[in-house]
This record gives sequence, structure tokens and C-alpha cells, in this order.
Amino acid sequence: MLPKDEEGVVGAWGIASGFSDIEGLAIDLGGGSMQMTWIVSHAGDVRISSKGSISFPYGAAALTQKLEALTKGKDEDEAAKAKEQFRQEMTSQFRRAWEDLEIPERLVNKAKKEGGFQLYLSGGGFRGWGYLLLYLHQVRGEYYPISIINGYTVGKKDFENTEVLKKVAKTAKDIFRVSDRRRKQVPSVAFLVNVLAKAIPHGIKEAHFCQGGVREGALYRKILPVIRQQDPLQVATMNFARGSAQAMAFMAFSSIPRPTKDRSFPHSISPHVIQAFANILYAHATMSKETAATAALYSTSTGVLAEAHGIPHADRARLALMLQERYGGELPPREMDFKKSLRSLLTPEEIWWTRYLGKLGLVISRVYPTGVIDPSRPRAMPRARWANDLGKKKNKQGIELKVSLQKVGFDPTRLKQELEADLKKIRKVGKRKHWIGGRDGWGMKVEVLLVEEDLL
Repeated sequence: MLPKDEEGVVGAWGIASGFSDIEGLAIDLGGGSMQMTWIVSHAGDVRISSKGSISFPYGAAALTQKLEALTKGKDEDEAAKAKEQFRQEMTSQFRRAWEDLEIPERLVNKAKKEGGFQLYLSGGGFRGWGYLLLYLHQVRGEYYPISIINGYTVGKKDFENTEVLKKVAKTAKDIFRVSDRRRKQVPSVAFLVNVLAKAIPHGIKEAHFCQGGVREGALYRKILPVIRQQDPLQVATMNFARGSAQAMAFMAFSSIPRPTKDRSFPHSISPHVIQAFANILYAHATMSKETAATAALYSTSTGVLAEAHGIPHADRARLALMLQERYGGELPPREMDFKKSLRSLLTPEEIWWTRYLGKLGLVISRVYPTGVIDPSRPRAMPRARWANDLGKKKNKQGIELKVSLQKVGFDPTRLKQELEADLKKIRKVGKRKHWIGGRDGWGMKVEVLLVEEDLL
């Protein structure tokens, strides 16, 4: 058996195993106790408080028993006073803990600037809370698209919506992944959430739910740093990679203009996501046209990547949408709602770029149908720049994508003609009527130039 403070440290490593990059407060809610610390983890380099973690006797089961004991045999007023006194006691203990943990000034300043701390939550008590929120998001008209708890993120308003969640736990007939035992603990977890919301300095910005706990942490801590540095999504797609996946990722990067003072590609679509896209670019290529785009759309949530650990839901959505566009983007009507729900996890800017990169993937797959690029005989090379002189009147801003095609004397494959047709699909992404949100939504013009040059 681990001492409580050591249990919290190992649990924090388990939380780190579920994300590539995290900065915030880590809280593990078990049955008998709760552990708390701060955590910063980037590319497998995990740092937590030098004090380890601080343990409290406020586990979900223990807190349920405590609250029952406080109110037993008391009238309504006396019970309310007893609970309020206990709430103040918990609040003071939590606030002392923040001081003892010596939260880095950078994390504190970030919380001040962004409106609260990021919380990373593990343990059965919090996972039950997460599944309740997931249930709520799937029955009230939103249809949240991913039912994997690790990487599920909610904002402050939803996380602290304790009265609604208590009502759902009490009245709903069946709740996915929430047992009767967890239902009974919901009022005590709600009590804890209310206390945390008031006790955490500068408040809570978002809550991230994690599958990783002590078991995952014990394993993750033993893994060599060079292995921990690898991105989970990139690793999960390696088995699908064709021989030239890195070269294809380079083609994708070459199709993104370099950042300037005024314009840049969104950082949220990380290089790891783009490399993963290149890795899995051909995974559904043997399927029929009727099924490929649909299978690709579901690949990150219930398909070939569903079991991959450590991937935020937003990254699952980004990759799924890119892959769906890579196979033409056409879907049967019943799948449009799922696509819409995936898009709801992203910003309009991110959605537009997933369309652009997805169509680029379609073009790459047409130029290199086997997924193999001979570096001594390249067939095509894209380059992109930000431009202010696009359109007939030379007054529109956007992207100029220049695709250089290897000049040949005779081409029985008619590659140039085929490529011209495919490049029109990239141009369409830049048409105002195809912007995200309509003509007044988010988007930019895309001008595509196809030129024959000697690339050798």
C-alpha cells in the first residue's frame, strides 16, 4: 500500500500519461481520500510540487458518510449549519494547501490572466462526475460526439452546475458508465465541487477528466524519458504509416504559409496532429467511396484510434475532420449530425484549416497513390505564402498555394489534368460561400497555381 502523499504523486504521473502537455492543478478523488498537487508536463517531462501531494480525508465514499453523519438526527436548520461549518473547515484546509504546495508564479499569473486554473481530475469519484456531464451533453440537444472520458473537457459553468447534475443523477433512468453506487455519491461530489470552486484562488477555468491513475502513473514513471517525449496521437498512427509519411507531412507543412506579424496558422493544430494525418492518410483507402469518408470520420472516436490513450477530444475531432475531407468530404445525411457535433469542439478557424489540410491530403494521395515518394524523382512540391493581391481585382487577402509539377515530355497517367481537377477542391475551400458560418463567417481566399518545373 502506498502512503497517501505518495499515492497522490503517482496519481499525478497517471494524469500526465493522458496528455501531451498539461499545466494546472491535479486532483485525484478516490473512495476514502483526495490528493491534490500542481503539475506541469511537456513532452514527457513531468514536474509537480516539491512537497509531493497533500491528502485529505474527503474521498467520495468517505465524504458521503461524513455528510450523512453531520445531518443525522438534526432538523433542517441544524443540518444546514453543520454542513456550512464543515464547508468552511474544508475551504480553510484547501487554502492552506495552496500555500504549502507553492504553486509556481507562472501558473498563478496564467490563472489570473485566463480567468482560472486548469483542473486535471482523476479517480472514480471525478470520473463519475465527468460521465454525468457527458450524459447531460448527449441528451439536451447538443449530442456530444465522443464518449471517451480521458481528454473530455468542460468549462467552469458546466463543471460547477451542481444542482442540475444532482437532479440528473436522481431522476435519469440509465446513465452511461455511472453505477448506482456512483449515483449515491453525487451529492457529496457536488458538495466537494462547490467547495473547490470557492476555495481555489482565481477560480476554475476548465476541468479535464483523466483515465490515468495510480496504475498508469506507476508505469508511466518507469518509461524512459525519450519514450515519454513521443506524442500519443503520432505514435498511435505509426502502424498505418506508409513509407513516405514524413515526406508527406513535409508537403503539408509546406502548404501552410510561414507566420508573420499579422497572420499565422493556429497553434492548436499542432505539428503532431499534422504528422498523424500524414501517417494515417491511406488507412481507409481500400474502402469504397460510399464508406471511406464515414469510416474516417469515426476513426478517432469509435474506429481504429478509439483505444489510443492520451489524446484530447479536440485533437480527435481535428484529425477526424481532416481525414473525412481527405476522402472527398461527402457523407450520407445521417452522418452530418455527427460531423456537426465534432465541429462544435473546435473554433471556426480550426474547422476551416481542417478542410484546407484535408483537401490537400486528397491531392497528395492522388499524386502518390501508393504512399511512397522517390526522393530522387519527386512528382510535385507545394509552397504557400500569405497574399494581399488575390482575386480578379488583386485586392483580396488569403493564401497563394503554388504546386510545382515535375515537367515531363510524355505523361500517360495524365497527372496534370487529374491534378487540375483535384486542386479545384482546394480553391472551393476559399470560396466565400464555403466559409465556416457562411459568407460572413471565418475563411480566406485560396488561389492555387499549378506550374510545370524541373524538380530534379
